[in-house]
Amino acid sequence: MRIVVAPDKFKGSLEAPDVAAALEEGIHSVDPTAEVVRLPVADGGEGTLEAALGAGFVPSPVTVTGPVGEPVEAEFALRDRTAVVEMALASGLAALPVDETGQPVLDAGGATSRGTGELVRAALDAGAERVVLGVGGSACTDGGAGLLQALGARLLDAVGEELGRGGTALAGLSRVDLTDLDPRLAGTEFVLAADVDHPLLGERGAAAVFGPQKGADPDQVRALDAALTVLRDRLADALGDGAARAAEAPGPVPPAAWASRPSPCSAPGAAPASRWCSSSSASRTGSPARTSWSPARAAWTSSPSAARRRWACWRPHGPRACPRSRSAGGPPWSRACCTRPASGGPML
Repeated sequence: MRIVVAPDKFKGSLEAPDVAAALEEGIHSVDPTAEVVRLPVADGGEGTLEAALGAGFVPSPVTVTGPVGEPVEAEFALRDRTAVVEMALASGLAALPVDETGQPVLDAGGATSRGTGELVRAALDAGAERVVLGVGGSACTDGGAGLLQALGARLLDAVGEELGRGGTALAGLSRVDLTDLDPRLAGTEFVLAADVDHPLLGERGAAAVFGPQKGADPDQVRALDAALTVLRDRLADALGDGAARAAEAPGPVPPAAWASRPSPCSAPGAAPASRWCSSSSASRTGSPARTSWSPARAAWTSSPSAARRRWACWRPHGPRACPRSRSAGGPPWSRACCTRPASGGPML
């Protein structure tokens, strides 16, 4: 018998590789002849890097800017030309300074994602051409502004001065200058690893849902949401309407609406089921069972196999990148559903 063991971490108890080892030991205690394949997985938050290391990736330590500006020790993982970057290590709650009781000192409005951008830059320096970016467990609500700054973007106020760190500062954003953005990004594939499907803004947005976890009170939540709206608008000025659509892309869509739609993999010109149209997405999106667009969560389809057919093209980007192209005014279905959003927007 061949058994594949693919656990996530048991938070606060064991990391995913340790869980897998314990399960293997238990299986062998019952059937010593069983062949056990250990495949630790993660959901994009804490433990994502450990899961990658358990799958054969090699760690690369880097000193980066922590969430409140102090240097922290972090690392990314590399195998061949693929890097795994865990935001929680560089810009997460665990990277915050602690008070005398050992509790993290939260700074919802001032925390930055800059360190995560520095990890991405280090991965590019190491030769990565594909970056799997786990975005869970962060301490910041800056919309990735700090990450962009670390990669060469300049976020300027009305008098042309660079903005300070954190989401609150984005309220004063007047212009985004991408002149010095790292040119290697254009040839780099980014894969977002996350287990939530919230949009950037609004009552289900980043500030409203996750801000309180990072110390934001109701007034700060409203201020952060308004500041993120400014970021969206200034990025749209610099990049076009695709940036604004991307900010809304992961938003809520009733399952029944998706169930009634045709699969992009069967649409004329869709890419064959070889690369993106794959039923195995653990290395691209974290644990399939923890991502809202995985077969395990597509309960409104008629069967697991139907779920795989329906969602295969969409999962690597999250289900909204391609499906949004069916919205009013959006571009039509195309081969891009299995490679890149047809609108020309960012590949998530």
